[in-house]
Amino acid sequence: MRMYKCLAVAVCMMAGAALTGQASAAGSEDILVIETKDGNVLVQLRPDLAPKHVERVKQLAKEGFYDGVKFHRVIDGFMAQTGDPTGTGMGGSNHPDLPAEFSKEPYKRGTLGAARTSDPNSANSQFFICFTDDGCSFLTGQYTVFGQVIEGMDNIDKVAKGEPPANPDTMKKVYLQSDAK
Repeated sequence: MRMYKCLAVAVCMMAGAALTGQASAAGSEDILVIETKDGNVLVQLRPDLAPKHVERVKQLAKEGFYDGVKFHRVIDGFMAQTGDPTGTGMGGSNHPDLPAEFSKEPYKRGTLGAARTSDPNSANSQFFICFTDDGCSFLTGQYTVFGQVIEGMDNIDKVAKGEPPANPDTMKKVYLQSDAK
């Protein structure tokens, strides 16, 4: 009987260690924090779907690239686009463009997608966040999905609308949760 108790304890400890490993695998290093005037937005990055796009957004966040960047194109019922340091929709980072990492992951409310030109391999630093479950659904398989808002979508809902907005809101600061100070 004592042997079974020891075995049960060992199995529980191993299961706990496995769960802890899973939690850290999807831990704070894959949570992007976007500070807005209305509060923080937390994004679960998806390296399982788009490792190169996730690597890029992490790199740019660590460089402070996104800090103060405007939401330059915000269409009610569709999406809020940002990530262009010029605020025009025509700019990007100094890093090379990324190859498409399309998937069958459906676009829905809070999905982050990589903005690009008509060239599927032209994503760089710009991205958009979908407002509704059906507003971006036609983009599935045609634009790279690389994250999902898990908290604070109500703050994205409050971003000034327009193409461009008359008084655009900005991402005050963007960083990885693991880098929070």
